[in-house]
Amino acid sequence: MFSPAAKTVAESLGLKMGKANLEVFATTLQSMAELDRDILAVTSDSRGSGKLGPFAQALPDQIVEVGIAEQNLVGVAAGLASAGKKVFAVSPACFLSARALEQIKNDVAYSDNRVNLIGISAGVSYGALGTTHHSLHDVAALRAINNIDIVVPADNHETRAAITLAVDHDKPTFIRFGKAAVYDLYPANAGFDFGKAAVLRDGTDVAFIGTGETVIHCLLAAEHLKQTKGLSCRVISMHTIKPFDVQTVLEAGRECRAVVTAEEHFIFGGLGEACAGALMQAGVMAKLKIVGIPDEYTVTGAQADIYRHYGLSMEGLSTAATALLK
Repeated sequence: MFSPAAKTVAESLGLKMGKANLEVFATTLQSMAELDRDILAVTSDSRGSGKLGPFAQALPDQIVEVGIAEQNLVGVAAGLASAGKKVFAVSPACFLSARALEQIKNDVAYSDNRVNLIGISAGVSYGALGTTHHSLHDVAALRAINNIDIVVPADNHETRAAITLAVDHDKPTFIRFGKAAVYDLYPANAGFDFGKAAVLRDGTDVAFIGTGETVIHCLLAAEHLKQTKGLSCRVISMHTIKPFDVQTVLEAGRECRAVVTAEEHFIFGGLGEACAGALMQAGVMAKLKIVGIPDEYTVTGAQADIYRHYGLSMEGLSTAATALLK
């Protein structure tokens, strides 16, 4: 995922590699479910890929396996939630957000059944399996549906906090995870709340706004630009896409010379367009670059290769930022 130069910058920042967010999700969910029998996991043949094997062994009465049937998965989860259960429906994000979209819209969101939809192996996490398995549409599709919050954690702290809050959250949620191990970006006691972005680093030249696994690359780009060009860069983790923290985006647009957004998603309908819409509607005419997957046949390769190809690496984001400043 990281070039030798990026690893050197990470070391200079004292960052430590944590676990994959998906692993933290599974252990956090199990620890809560051991204390609350109403917490259930429902999977579509995904207990292995969702890291729920230990959960199933420890709590066999609190996991429901529906097989490869994502529409049934969401319907069953909605029914359980309507009966008062605290349900986490776990399935690959590409299939959950497309094949079961009607059930998400009607059975979960419209019917106000407080299901937590866990989209695993999101973005381009499946790498060489290609476009059929990439989930680059999920945020855009679900942003268009009322009564569902969308959360994309960047590290283990955001993951642990998001799952803890989701158990008793007053709305359905879609929480999106990749597969790769991620750097720890926060101190252990850092705050977290849905709908409030985290400013990881302040600055006035460029504001990098990232979500999910792109945030670390934003942080590395900010430090790289400081070391090589003396630039002051703000870094924002927009872990909640809906509800959206408009105020933090407007502050970045007003206080920085340029804004670069980064997302493991198509450039349509996701983080970048949410930022652009917020800025334009407020009359903030900031220089803006949306970095993500463009409207083309997506290249095939490992996640790291795809990141580098589309400029989602430290080097690519640094180049985008310096081009805007010119």
